[in-house]
Amino acid sequence: MADVQAVEEALAVFSRTPDKEQLERANRWLQDFQHSSNAWSICNDLLTVPESTPAAKLFAAQTFRTKITYDLNQVAPEHLPALRTTLIGALNLYHAGPRTIIVQLCLALSGLALQLPSWGSCVQDMIETFGRNPASVPALLQFLTVFPEEINGNFRIPITDDEYKARAASILTANSQAVLDVLTMYITAQGVTMVVQAEIFRCLSSWLTAGEIDASSLASTPLLGYAFEALASDDLFDVAVNVICDTIHETQEVDDNQEVIGLIIPQVIALEPLLTTWTEDSDKIRGLARIFAEAGETYRGLILHHTETFFPLVKAIGHCSAHPDLDVVPITFPFWMRLAQSIGKKPSVSPLFHEAYQSLMGIIIRHLHFPTTAVSQTSQEAESFRHFRHVMGDTLKDCCVVLGADTCLMTAYGLVTSALSRDPSTVSWQEVEAPLFSMRSMGAEVDPDDEKVVPKIMELIPNLPTHPRIQYATLLLIARYTEWTNKHPDYLPTQLQYVSSGFDSPEEDVQMAAGQALKYLCQDCKMHLETFLPQLHTFVSSKGLKLAPEERVQVYEAIAHVISAMSMEQAASSLRTFALDILTSIHSASVQPTAVSKEQFKQLCKHELIAFEDSFECLEIMLSVVRTFGDDLPAVCQTTCQEAWSCLDLFISKYGSDYDASDRVTRLIRHGLTFFGSTALPVASAVISRMTSSFETTGNPGYVWIIGKIVSEFGNEEDPNLRAAFKESYDRVSAKVLSSLQEQSPAAIPDVLEDYMHMLIHTLDYAPDVFFDSPESFSIGFKAAMTGLTLIQTDLIFASMDLIRLVLTHDSILPPPADKPVPPKFPIYASRIQQVLEKEGYELIGYLLSGLTGDFPEDSSSNVIMIFRSIAAVWPQQLLSWLPSVLQQLNPTTVTDEAKTKFLSETTSTINGKQWDKVKYAILGLHRQSLKARERRRTALDRQ
Repeated sequence: MADVQAVEEALAVFSRTPDKEQLERANRWLQDFQHSSNAWSICNDLLTVPESTPAAKLFAAQTFRTKITYDLNQVAPEHLPALRTTLIGALNLYHAGPRTIIVQLCLALSGLALQLPSWGSCVQDMIETFGRNPASVPALLQFLTVFPEEINGNFRIPITDDEYKARAASILTANSQAVLDVLTMYITAQGVTMVVQAEIFRCLSSWLTAGEIDASSLASTPLLGYAFEALASDDLFDVAVNVICDTIHETQEVDDNQEVIGLIIPQVIALEPLLTTWTEDSDKIRGLARIFAEAGETYRGLILHHTETFFPLVKAIGHCSAHPDLDVVPITFPFWMRLAQSIGKKPSVSPLFHEAYQSLMGIIIRHLHFPTTAVSQTSQEAESFRHFRHVMGDTLKDCCVVLGADTCLMTAYGLVTSALSRDPSTVSWQEVEAPLFSMRSMGAEVDPDDEKVVPKIMELIPNLPTHPRIQYATLLLIARYTEWTNKHPDYLPTQLQYVSSGFDSPEEDVQMAAGQALKYLCQDCKMHLETFLPQLHTFVSSKGLKLAPEERVQVYEAIAHVISAMSMEQAASSLRTFALDILTSIHSASVQPTAVSKEQFKQLCKHELIAFEDSFECLEIMLSVVRTFGDDLPAVCQTTCQEAWSCLDLFISKYGSDYDASDRVTRLIRHGLTFFGSTALPVASAVISRMTSSFETTGNPGYVWIIGKIVSEFGNEEDPNLRAAFKESYDRVSAKVLSSLQEQSPAAIPDVLEDYMHMLIHTLDYAPDVFFDSPESFSIGFKAAMTGLTLIQTDLIFASMDLIRLVLTHDSILPPPADKPVPPKFPIYASRIQQVLEKEGYELIGYLLSGLTGDFPEDSSSNVIMIFRSIAAVWPQQLLSWLPSVLQQLNPTTVTDEAKTKFLSETTSTINGKQWDKVKYAILGLHRQSLKARERRRTALDRQ
């Protein structure tokens, strides 16, 4: 009983409030216990000893289920019947509850039945054992409920596909009629309780969902009729709805189920009056909506071909769509979508369907109305409603499929004009905003060449009320119809004027919408906006001062789209104009006699109201849109690179210690490299020097990142000054990284390590002479990559493995091709790699295997395989000498001794046979085993 007490004590830790270390220690102990072979007998003791705590009893039941899933091989085949007897006895002991223990024991018995071919009579045995005593019938029904779910859903049970198919057919399919008979017997039994009825319906749903009971078999019993009758019971309503929906779903093959459908449809249609009777009960309406929607989706073909008989379903679903509870409404949306798709494929349909979708459109627009008491909504409720409006917008598109976009737009247009024609004091802003929103939602269905409806809508815009919500909706409407506007440029002046007025609004949402509208107007209508560029410049110079940073960036992005459509000379001149405005504001701050704080800097620049982050982002977004003018820049841009760098260099020297400033300026430089291309070569060395010194001073990772980008851009250049700058930067950055790792934990600088890895990868790819010729920096970089493998940072791990893989698979260490001379520096490179591998190889192998069986990202195994393959091929004996010790250090909870032995054996065989590609199978096998062990440990105590 000492082991029983140990389990009790470990579980007791979770009922107290100990420190994290105690919790983790107790958790590990319990997981290890569940792995052990003596857990079988101890769990039996925990279940049968009356003194066991409820937590211990539940843990014991859970452990039985877990061990039957993972560890049934611990039980000798001749002892499996005894295990079955033990579990059945335990279920009999707990047949009255608790329910949680009953469920776990039933799951354990289900898993055992799947793996015990000799137990072909499992269902009959359980019925015989538990079905005769009314007190144990609920336990039987629970077993029958979870049985198909566990057989079909527990993919962790170690059984082959062929074995599964044979066993499932034997214990599930072959017993479906017996289960149906038992359920029928219980549902018709005199004095059957509500509790048992509910369990019967749950069990029936489980077998229907599993596809083991077909609709025709069910229809031959009174069960389906009882399900419809049960809708009148509050206690049985939900389970009855599930049974009805599952039964309807099982009749998808309508040609094979005509008789059953003929029984179902009248009973479903007869439920329609209940929508009025229960209109105040949202839960009941939700259940009815599920039934009607399931029938509508399943029988939509019959609805179209036998409209007179089945159209009442459509009316009932429309009734559900009109219900004020917005949790009910979306249940109907899949039906409307699929029916619209079916209608769209037919040359003609009954006018009843057009009437239904016309009605649906009016219903949806009413639902789009913001609540009149919006102030009473929580922020979460308001956000949920805004999201739901977009979902409803998709249903409006379904209406367009059936009715045509013109008809739908005219309906929405009519609602707006009707509201505007009335006394303004009697019209709420919601009556105008909702149809405007609907027009925006239907924009994707509009023909860009339309000349009938959209012009009416655009002519309406200047006359709309100035309520912020209406402005917001109108601006986004303009943004949505820019493709149409591109083909109707006469409307541009009016739209631009309305957009401009949006920037004057005190509401941030309206300003944001104005920025978005301007962006899309300029993006889609850029060919018509060249003459408006001076006005846009004036706008930025005047109203731009009042914009929030996000809106300012949108405006500059819009301008960039216009510039991108101009001739090269004009575009270059325009881009220079806007860029110099921004650079001037940055320069004016940088030439101040003393540095100031960021907040002071913002105050300093208030005459432009451009904080440096905003300034850089505006210029960055322009360059990202324009990208480049090609290798031959227009004359107006020839000196711009040097001018821009002079400004940025001055700024970095003063404000480069600020993390955000360094991030923005390096991102801008990255776009500048793309834009200027080879024109930037004269300043490349100076940029690298400034980035290097700035990293040494600040430790900000952006400087290392941009050095890597410069190397990738100009690494093939032979300019000796530039290559000297590469080498100096490589050495100084590496020294700074080493210093940082000595001063602080690697976990404190993962961003630095990641950007350093990318810089090293670019250096190896484009300047291998620089990368390998500095043995100290190469050693620092390789060691830093190994350090990166120890951190739980996905991007860093991949970058570190990429560098290690590139080094250990470098061409210099491979046998040279017979028809090509060996590059003169390859022996030096190979020597460097040999030295670092001999020094760090043992530790590297440990990190790789520990990560592979631990915290490496899921897709990392391919990199590990390539690294191992190279080591096995080039340094086979070293690998074999390292592996035994490394494997012993792996976490025994994720890598068993059996898995370690197997991996070592397979790797040794691969190396001795010089079959390097087979390293892959050893690595994948070890990885799969560790995944299985980790999955088990994650789920073992989930049910605690």
